[in-house]
Amino acid sequence: MAFRAGYFGRETLISLRRNILMTLAGILTVAVSLLLFGSILLVSDAVDRGTARWKGGVEFEIFMQVDATEQQIGEVRAALDEDPDVESVRFLDQEDAFNEFQRIFVDEPDLRESIRPEDLPSSFRVVPTDPEFTEDIVARYEGSPGVGSIETAQEQVENVLSATNQLRNWVIGLTIALLAASLFLIVNTIRLATFARRREIEVMKLVGASNWFVRVPFVAEGMVQGAVGAGIAFAGIYVVQRVLFGGDPSNRPELLRGFIATQSDAISIGILCLVIGAVVGVSGAWLGLRRYLSV
Repeated sequence: MAFRAGYFGRETLISLRRNILMTLAGILTVAVSLLLFGSILLVSDAVDRGTARWKGGVEFEIFMQVDATEQQIGEVRAALDEDPDVESVRFLDQEDAFNEFQRIFVDEPDLRESIRPEDLPSSFRVVPTDPEFTEDIVARYEGSPGVGSIETAQEQVENVLSATNQLRNWVIGLTIALLAASLFLIVNTIRLATFARRREIEVMKLVGASNWFVRVPFVAEGMVQGAVGAGIAFAGIYVVQRVLFGGDPSNRPELLRGFIATQSDAISIGILCLVIGAVVGVSGAWLGLRRYLSV
């Protein structure tokens, strides 16, 4: 048994070194594809957590028209104060809106300088007594004199989730294409290795070696390529988690504090990538052997 293990290990290393460029190309393609795949899964987990508290539409904002009169603003404020479905209301005048604009766009000095308080609308931030009342409340105030638009958290969450899902679909499509390319590279690497050793394989078959005995070093070669590429992707995913989501969440802007992906997420996604990489490697080797060995 020890002899077989030593033989299989030695033959696998010989094959990997013999086609070093093809081997490296296969490993790097697997690594890039799984790094993209794992990173988008990590970001998706963070987005799901960050938007969970808003999915019920707990808060929405009524934006008044920029030129709304004090009387129109007062009428909306009085109606909200008397509305039994409204738990609380916070009024932001144009100066408040300007201060928030300055805070959000702190890294855009040109944009900040081009906006004045009178350019921004005042608004009401409304919390309903029950999230189920959101649509009814919005319907009551849409079209009221002086009301410009009403934006609900649900709409913003749906926009974020829609953009994330589209990005995830694109990345998964690209991942599939790259994994197919890596599979093709592994198939060709194994075929080159079996072609270079075809006479040795014929001799082994003549002396009674089974297909499995001949096949194992090549399958191990494919698995090593897939696993090494996936291991590189695993390390990359861990780095992505540390860069994007590491550190104290309280140091982030308030809006982004709920967008969290943990080290545990990175590890579980990395393990998934290792499994995918190994499967791709073994599958490529298996396909590459079909020409010289019956399955």
